[in-house]
Amino acid sequence: MVGYLIAYGQGQLFREGVFQFMTSFSLVWFAIVGAQAGVNKHVPVLGCLLLAVIAPTAGRWLIDVSSGVTPKQFIRGEWFITIAALTGLIWIVTYWATKNTWIAVAVAAVIGFAVRMAALYYAWEEPLAKEPKGVYKHGDGRPLLGRKIAGKSHRELRDLGLLVENGTGQPAAVEAPSAAAPAH
Repeated sequence: MVGYLIAYGQGQLFREGVFQFMTSFSLVWFAIVGAQAGVNKHVPVLGCLLLAVIAPTAGRWLIDVSSGVTPKQFIRGEWFITIAALTGLIWIVTYWATKNTWIAVAVAAVIGFAVRMAALYYAWEEPLAKEPKGVYKHGDGRPLLGRKIAGKSHRELRDLGLLVENGTGQPAAVEAPSAAAPAH
């Protein structure tokens, strides 16, 4: 409730400040809990790492969807999934080395939180998959879709998010029609 009151009073400052700090803090704790649950049930290491990723990302997905925003996992962002996996791995390695849950929690939480805060501060972004061969880009970075959109209707282009409308439901003029092409 306090968070909502601050969010409405402070707006963007809250979302970029306190909220990012708290989600960074909770990210590492959920990753640790996921990794610990896997180790306690004798799940193989890869499974424990998957649990360390699923625990914080599932919760964040629910928060984002219920808030009406695009889930964090689908936005090129500040090392969210990578930090969950890293924190889980650090917890597993530290736990196996020390056999002490509290030491493992302390080490993983401090490192995971520090890396997350550094990623936010320096605006590090998770890498994207490489473009497939044959994809050329416009000067502004958008891919040239060429044959993939040839012959598509205005409705199909709008549904794909590739058609800009001028507010009347009609496509906006991208360029002036040539003398050879009749105006619609």
